[in-house]
Amino acid sequence: TLVATTPALGGSGVGMDARLEQETAQWLRWDKNPLTLESVKQLIAEDNMEELQKCFGARMEFGTAGLRAPMGAGISHMNDLTIIQTTQGFCRYLEEQFSDLKQRGIVISFDARAHPSSGGSSRRFARLAATTFISQGIPVHLFSDITPTPFVPYTVSHLKLCAGIMITASHNPKQDNGYKVYWDNGAQIISPHDKGISQAIEENLEPWPQAWDDSLIDDSPLLHNPSASINASYFEDLKKYCFHRSINRETKVKFVHTSVHGVGHNFVRLAFKAFDLVPPEAVAQQKDPDPEFPTVKYPNPEEGKGVLTLSFALADKTKAKIILANDPDADRLAVAEKQDSGEWRVFSGNELGALLGWWLFTSWKEKNPDRNALKDTYMLSSTVSSKILRAIALKEGFHFEETLTGFKWMGNRAKQLMDQGKTVLFAFEEAIGYMCCPFVLDKDGVSAAVISAELASFLATKNLSLSQQLKAIYVEYGYHITKASYFICHDQDTIKKLFGNLRNYDGKNNYPKTCGKFEISAIRDLTTGYDDSQPDKKAVLPTSKSSQMITFTFANGGVATMRTSGTEPKIKYYAELCAPPGNSDPEQLKKELNELVNAIEENFFQPQKYNLQPKSE
Repeated sequence: TLVATTPALGGSGVGMDARLEQETAQWLRWDKNPLTLESVKQLIAEDNMEELQKCFGARMEFGTAGLRAPMGAGISHMNDLTIIQTTQGFCRYLEEQFSDLKQRGIVISFDARAHPSSGGSSRRFARLAATTFISQGIPVHLFSDITPTPFVPYTVSHLKLCAGIMITASHNPKQDNGYKVYWDNGAQIISPHDKGISQAIEENLEPWPQAWDDSLIDDSPLLHNPSASINASYFEDLKKYCFHRSINRETKVKFVHTSVHGVGHNFVRLAFKAFDLVPPEAVAQQKDPDPEFPTVKYPNPEEGKGVLTLSFALADKTKAKIILANDPDADRLAVAEKQDSGEWRVFSGNELGALLGWWLFTSWKEKNPDRNALKDTYMLSSTVSSKILRAIALKEGFHFEETLTGFKWMGNRAKQLMDQGKTVLFAFEEAIGYMCCPFVLDKDGVSAAVISAELASFLATKNLSLSQQLKAIYVEYGYHITKASYFICHDQDTIKKLFGNLRNYDGKNNYPKTCGKFEISAIRDLTTGYDDSQPDKKAVLPTSKSSQMITFTFANGGVATMRTSGTEPKIKYYAELCAPPGNSDPEQLKKELNELVNAIEENFFQPQKYNLQPKSE
């Protein structure tokens, strides 16, 4: 594994331990970036053990999501040298896996992130990664300018390449960057590839002779720029998901778009053009890529209203009713709608999932009226997302499957189904990620934005808003009310204790039978692989001992999952109350869900006992 043990270092004057001395000596030999090299020299001269420990404490761990860490010097951070080392490992691993790597090649793209103080930027990292592959005689399709993340998996599939790399930290804080990897099936990697790549990185740490000479790629016959051709083919493929061109041409619905200082705006404009929609009005202060993200605290539209303040102001000024917001790498989408009360409603990921799922099924059914086609038709969502698609599937007769959390699972499963000749209509996760067009086997905020715009334009011809249509979906298929939040916990032992207590609730190794006044009817534990609703008590979904995840089903139709986060110090929960069609007072359901959530917080999280910090509003 790539996590080195962290030695306990004292303050200054103590001197370095042997491992740290070896790491820094190697760094001074290998790093050719003057800014990061100088900063390490200075820390050594100042005997600044605390900072050296931060930079060299442990190498970034390469997981299924690739890398994500702050930019800066040292093996713990994203910088020129760690990008070279990572890419050398990835290159060797691909050579082992694909005998035709030199014929097929790979694709690399990047977002607009930059960190002037360490000389790091997504564009520079992408060039260094391309240099590594080209120095080994492997063709590289390197985009000449920033693109949305989904353009990488699209290019892998479209050009039948062996792999793809996207340099992005998505909606993380501005100092972060990341290295995201796609396999030859066009989906994000899953285990055991992450382990194989990790090992190969450790075996290829010393930069190869041409590693730093990125000028060698400029006149190499192995370098291809796919920007123009991929742009053209992506928007051509997208047109197949335009169902109401004549309505789009005539619509009076106005849209505001924000890319939150990221890459999305030009691509969303082109998508609107492909659908014959008038382009959305851009939030001027956020339209152009800016690695400083100056107008937002966190560049994450999932945070809701705070990120959308400027969008609300522009929409009110231009009398636009709908706001479309992408995150900085344009793979996620948030949608807000002006209500008759004058308030803005920001739809949750689950609500937009319900709307898009209903729309894609309705539009597909119009083109495929033969009921026989239903038996080969699928929708997917992750296990912590709303079960609304399951309710629609049950009533309409298509298949619904749930996967583990994360689009890597939905992308890989969708590809398996498509290879068996099935149709995958839609996949989504509650973290505002949508796969509306399976020519991209990952979440795609560009296609989701334009499809949402067409949906709103279509509903307007029926005098319906998105909110009214959402209500109609709930009336027809049953209300699905969701609530999700988290507690912050930095201590792994506390987390183990908390989940251990749930597995031994009565002191006799039994799970709880009730939560407050709520009776529990089923339990699935994906850490241990237990599921008492299965005949053999074994869970169907893959299990992982390295992360905690327990799902409780309640007698009142409630479902709640508690899980640890792979990327943040959080214990998250997701709760949903599913009512059958027809019967329902949504206010009463909300009240009941709140009571259930309070009972879970009080009885299962026990924040006082475990000293957990609640989510700060």
